[in-house]
Amino acid sequence: MSFEPVVLVVGEEELLVDRAIGDVAASVRADDPEAEVIDLAPGGLEPGRIAELTSPSLFGSGKVLVVRSAQDLGKDLTAELLKYAKTPADDVVLVVVHLGGAKGKALLDGLVKLKARKISCPKVTKVGERIDFVRAEIRRAGGKISPDAARGLVEAVGNDLRELAAACSQLVADTGGKVDDAAVARYYRGRAEVTGFAVADKAIEGQLADALEQLRWALATGVAPVVIVGALAQGVRGLAKVGGAPRGARGAALAKELGMPPWKIDKLQRQLRGWSGDGVARALTAIAEADEQVKGGAADPAYALEKTIADIVTARSQRRAS
Repeated sequence: MSFEPVVLVVGEEELLVDRAIGDVAASVRADDPEAEVIDLAPGGLEPGRIAELTSPSLFGSGKVLVVRSAQDLGKDLTAELLKYAKTPADDVVLVVVHLGGAKGKALLDGLVKLKARKISCPKVTKVGERIDFVRAEIRRAGGKISPDAARGLVEAVGNDLRELAAACSQLVADTGGKVDDAAVARYYRGRAEVTGFAVADKAIEGQLADALEQLRWALATGVAPVVIVGALAQGVRGLAKVGGAPRGARGAALAKELGMPPWKIDKLQRQLRGWSGDGVARALTAIAEADEQVKGGAADPAYALEKTIADIVTARSQRRAS
């Protein structure tokens, strides 16, 4: 076979690890449809088993031998794997899966030294990385997604890459490929937080009709008025924080100063372009009144929220007069 005989998959992100293994197996089977994939964990291995599994097949078909959790292999099996990797068989692709780190480092270092092809699958921990993953996943499925929609989907679905990948696939299938923030809100309407943030974003950006539409739909699907007020407050307070930041601060320094991730600062900076300091103050006052009203001070919380959103949009539109 014309493939790398030894592949080292390193990392903790299970979805990426499984995809890496799947890609290797698919490549081999594209060349040899009869190739057998054998998936092994350390508990299923004993000394001599590697030699047995990598011996020539009577039927002439190839093999993909996957050794998972290789950091847990004992000294004898580690030595056997490294010995095999020095002179691998022509019709076998060995895939060694290792978490990385100190445990089992002799095997890791040995395979790297033998120039095994290395695929890194590090844990995706930062919000920005998950947003990048969503955008890449939508492209992989044949669609397009706006930056705000990608952020909204991460906020709605959470940190699990498998759930995010499934959501991306479903959104592309259901929307025909064009995924915007309205589509994310529509298909994830059970997620109260993202629904509240969708209302807040439209209001802060001065899109009154869209904000009111999002509000009515959110209330109709059971989102509590207090959650929407909280999202409005968080959005406008974010404008105030970014607007009041030191002028020279940028990048990581600004993120540290404000205690916000860079992607959120970028979004707020874009939204802030339509605002004055006085406008932000007026919006905060309107939100404070709304908070009191939805907690019992108003007979009709929905009307109070509609009025608050209109007041926020007005505060933004009066920026030049101030």
